[in-house]
Amino acid sequence: MAHRLPYCCVNDLGICRPLARKLPRVGGRSAACWRTMGVMQDRHQLIIMRHAKAGQLPGGPDFERALRPRGQRDSAAAGAWLAASGFTPDAVICSAARRTRQTWQYLSPELGGRPEYAADSALYEADSQGVADIVRQTPESVGSLLYIGHNPAAAGLAAILTGTEPDLPTAAIAVIGLARQWDELAAGDGHLVASWTPRSGHGGR
Repeated sequence: MAHRLPYCCVNDLGICRPLARKLPRVGGRSAACWRTMGVMQDRHQLIIMRHAKAGQLPGGPDFERALRPRGQRDSAAAGAWLAASGFTPDAVICSAARRTRQTWQYLSPELGGRPEYAADSALYEADSQGVADIVRQTPESVGSLLYIGHNPAAAGLAAILTGTEPDLPTAAIAVIGLARQWDELAAGDGHLVASWTPRSGHGGR
């Protein structure tokens, strides 16, 4: 069903957001804005993000590895890109590992808002199918979900949903549009609508 809105910003999912202020610029570019008379929308949006760059912890548990300064900067840059592009999650699910929780810690101030947040230890060990099972438990009232996790599960989940495995280095993001309900999530249900990596500095389609 098409929605008619006045002047707005349209992100890569075709979701219109009324303009309340000038959008910030990322990588020298700002989000494109125009008048729309009818834009098709996906039912949901899944934002898949791999944790930012972490250091080693010789002799310590992998679970407790912390972000390096570069990882802190990349997390903040990721949050700025999400905000500028209009990809604002209603809820966040995050592996309970230290590096994924810190990724959210440095990302969230740039993103703004107050999405529901949960750190789940099951996301630390889960493979792609396990992550998909957890995503299926998302309440239908959540329009956009941000998942912060680990490879190979993160890239594998994107591959399951879109049919193509994206390049997902540390702090990278893949935004996937979904047409069906969360609990109906299945292979091939999604399409990649935007992506971002720290090296690129801006999104791609």
